[in-house]
Amino acid sequence: MSIPEDRLYSEEHLWVKKERGGRVYLGFSDFARRKYGEILDLELPEEGEEIERGEVFGSVETPRGVEELVAPVSGEVVEVNEEVLEDPELVSEDPYGDGWLLRVKLSDPEELEELMSADEYEDYLEEGFEELEEEEEELEFLSEEEE
Repeated sequence: MSIPEDRLYSEEHLWVKKERGGRVYLGFSDFARRKYGEILDLELPEEGEEIERGEVFGSVETPRGVEELVAPVSGEVVEVNEEVLEDPELVSEDPYGDGWLLRVKLSDPEELEELMSADEYEDYLEEGFEELEEEEEELEFLSEEEE
């Protein structure tokens, strides 16, 4: 799984790439891309709208249903990637390149300190997998007892 070092990551599996002038790009991590599988549709805010860290700013539709997208940072949307709205598969094909979602002018650059580095995100994913495996083992054990 790819986790570029030049980005920060949220617990909701979005990446943030810093630019000059207090602007950032937002997109899905490789983990999110794999988790969602085929992306059928995306709903994103329009240019000029404000997004708020920790608040829902859009949604992603997959064959399994619709999931809300939670903003990793606060600020004004200065650009929406129209290409991913027309062809959501771009997210799956190139999540760290052409599949970016939004460009945002940060209202509070200090929020970036709340995000994870690539190494921290990798550890976060590993912890999540360990917890998932433990839950699966527990469920397996319970179903064996029921027999």
